[in-house]
Amino acid sequence: MTQKSLKKNTVFSAVKTGASILFPLITFPYISRTLLTDNVGKINFGLSIVSYFSLIASLGISTYAIRECSSVKDDKEKLSDVASQIFSINIITTVIAYLALLVTILFWRKLDNYRVLIVIQSMSILATTLGADWLNQAMEDFKFITIRAITFQFLSLILMFVFVHRPEDYMIYAVICLISTAGASITNIWYRRRYCKVNFTLKIEWKRHMTPIIYLFVMVLAQTVFNSVDTTMLGTIHGDYEVGIYGTAHKILNIINQVIGSLIWVIMPRMSYYFAEKDYDSVNRLLRKVLGFNLMLGLPCVVGCCMLSEDIILVVAGKSYIEAAPVLQILMLGFAISLIGGNFLGNAILLPSKEERYYMIVCCIAAGVNILGNYLFIPTYGSIAAAGTTAVCSLTILIFLFFKVDKNIKLTKVRNIVLGPVVGCIAIAVICYLCKTIETLWCRVVLSLCGSAGVYFVSQIVAKNELIYDVLNGIKKKVGITSGEKI
Repeated sequence: MTQKSLKKNTVFSAVKTGASILFPLITFPYISRTLLTDNVGKINFGLSIVSYFSLIASLGISTYAIRECSSVKDDKEKLSDVASQIFSINIITTVIAYLALLVTILFWRKLDNYRVLIVIQSMSILATTLGADWLNQAMEDFKFITIRAITFQFLSLILMFVFVHRPEDYMIYAVICLISTAGASITNIWYRRRYCKVNFTLKIEWKRHMTPIIYLFVMVLAQTVFNSVDTTMLGTIHGDYEVGIYGTAHKILNIINQVIGSLIWVIMPRMSYYFAEKDYDSVNRLLRKVLGFNLMLGLPCVVGCCMLSEDIILVVAGKSYIEAAPVLQILMLGFAISLIGGNFLGNAILLPSKEERYYMIVCCIAAGVNILGNYLFIPTYGSIAAAGTTAVCSLTILIFLFFKVDKNIKLTKVRNIVLGPVVGCIAIAVICYLCKTIETLWCRVVLSLCGSAGVYFVSQIVAKNELIYDVLNGIKKKVGITSGEKI
């Protein structure tokens, strides 16, 4: 596999992530007005119940499967054996999840009016298991994953406008959402045959597979607690208003985090393969690009959001949420730390190198720090405290992970990676500061964004950012410019 395919996969992953952000922005205004608050609440409540059982079914299987299948993808027989064993484990955990769901909906009286809805929504669990999308990711087939996802999202968009017209149509909407997610997974049952045969088997190496899977499950569970406990404790201690303030800022952070984090799933298979082959030269080269990508895209988002926090909140949510501006600034500082911590050291290095046990322990420690910090400071400082403890947890993860990095990992010329983004961020800060004199909100935001993007791009060329030069040389090659000096 060539480096070119990795670049293409990065683009495909970015397109898929962008679509996953764009489609809800299109559908939510229509659905919220058509189904009305109560029925939207039913949909969300059903999804929240299903999410717990989805966590049981998925365990830590997806990440583990990507890593293990990537390391044997050159041997079709071994690939088939490993994939079949992991698939079989996933089938068993899915059966357990459905049994638990059956008991829940039969004996929890509060769910009596939601049974049919929950059953419909829970079909996505079975479809995800049968689809085994992790095999496509292990084989780095992000083109198919992206095209398929967008196709079914577009289909569900058409079906929504055709069939959902009244509040009573919320069940139809639930089915359409199921088609969007489950339909994409089901098509993979036939598509994945090009890689290997995936069958159910009882010949499972339980000891080999279950230990890392359980570690990854606990890690994901700790991260889930880490991400949701702020909202839960805010709601319990302060009520809906503080939750609304914090939730608004957190949604903006999640969108940015989704875009930056999408690269990890692209490089995970390749990185797992390099670690399995002990090819540290390739590991170091790829990690250098990942770090450069994280800083090049992540740092300007941090500076931009901090400088324009009030304007962003006004545009996204309105004046009543203006108190979310300082919360957003603190969350973005935590995000800046995570660019090197959890995102880079954790997801790009420790997971592919099979250090999930240590990463799990660190995530559990961070979750504990978060809960303790929230308990001590939320009663006095509310949403500001929730954001602050999140930033402290990101720093905690960074410190613990730093001491566990493989000694064979040595990134050269780090200064060249850091210089361009830092220079560009200084330019962004200057542009945003100058634009603050503009009185009209939309003009101020648009000019700040356009001006920042322009000066940032120019600054990366001046600072000779390697990733920018790679892109420009790729474009140059595509348009057929072969003569002259290389850009």
